Amino acid sequence: MTRHSLVAAALVVLSTVTPTLHTLDAQTVGEPLPAWTSGTLDIHQIHTGRGNAALLVFPDGTSMLVDAGDGNPEPPRGATRAPDASRSAGEWIARYALRMLPSVPVPAIDYAFSTHFHGDHLGGFNNDAKTSAYGDYTLSGVTDVAEYIPIRTMLDRGWPDYSYPRPLDNPMMNNYRAFLEAQSAGGGMTIERLTPGRSDQIVLKREPESFPSFTVRNLAANGQVWTGTSTTTRRHFPALEDTPEQDWPTENQCSMAIRVSYGRFDYYTGGDMPGVPAPGYPLWHGIEIPVARAAGPVDAAVLNHHGLGDGNTEAFVEALRARVWIIPSRAAGHPDRWVHNRLYSERLYPGPRDVFSLTLQQATKQVVGAPLERLSSHRGHILIRVDEGGARYRVLILDDTSEANTVTAVHGPYDSR
Repeated sequence: MTRHSLVAAALVVLSTVTPTLHTLDAQTVGEPLPAWTSGTLDIHQIHTGRGNAALLVFPDGTSMLVDAGDGNPEPPRGATRAPDASRSAGEWIARYALRMLPSVPVPAIDYAFSTHFHGDHLGGFNNDAKTSAYGDYTLSGVTDVAEYIPIRTMLDRGWPDYSYPRPLDNPMMNNYRAFLEAQSAGGGMTIERLTPGRSDQIVLKREPESFPSFTVRNLAANGQVWTGTSTTTRRHFPALEDTPEQDWPTENQCSMAIRVSYGRFDYYTGGDMPGVPAPGYPLWHGIEIPVARAAGPVDAAVLNHHGLGDGNTEAFVEALRARVWIIPSRAAGHPDRWVHNRLYSERLYPGPRDVFSLTLQQATKQVVGAPLERLSSHRGHILIRVDEGGARYRVLILDDTSEANTVTAVHGPYDSR
């Protein structure tokens, strides 16, 4: 079966289980989500229970997948799979994307963006996983998504040699590289290393002239951080030759970060970037603060490292000053108690803020306790829908127990900065 016929078959299956999306402007609780319309920016944080995944649909219909994880531990520490355990996380992500992407003859993801090389962001490795129909690699996370939807450009921090800070040689990475080789040879995929500082690497593909206020700024990768001026960057990490090997950067510290801007609206996401060094390690291991300062104040932000306490410091929260925070939770301890308190602290910055979590484990509820009642949502897909021009946006919660795209809550509208 060809890739196009496989996508067509998937669309036929989805059409049998998914109601036709409304084309109304209003979002109504209890009704299916109205379809994306030209000029709107959609940012979907997808809940599968297995890791991070976000789908962005830009104002002209260009699409980007930020992570496609499948590496979460099973309960009791991890979240249950959503909607259920009948499919892999990658397949659920692909089916979600097929429902949310603009209607075109052949659906495709224009950019897939992997913040860093951990299973809950990229897709883990399992010898028992299905083998691809397109090459000698197994299906998990992003490799699984691409089985159902073509990916045109893959962006990561390591291409082409995957050698920083040391050679990335393990079953997961070897499988991912086999995927890249097969897709670039026979699937038409382009692979690029993200270049910090640039705002011309991730661009509108269809109607760039219609939305001149839309940009994606590459903030950081591999410790190289945008300065906030032109495309210049500075190196936050010292040279490896001047650093004891036991102090070399970790995978989380090498995470990629971006800022998406549309008119007055700004959005930050940065993988598992930490802000607090492990005990006894050098201070430069905390990289999130210079990255947040480069990003500047934003309207909406995804917490680093699922809301764990090694990140999301006071300085990070104060620098971003978000009106809307998203917690990509997937396991017990997401979010950390003190991180939760920082998000609501008006000593760090004044004004209201709403915090949304993909899910909450019972253990987290027991540890954090009553303060979690302040959360605006603690179960479901989270969609930030930005009006044409970027002046206003809403946050919609979608039911994650089925594929009906039912809106369970609407928050806003919020005025962009």
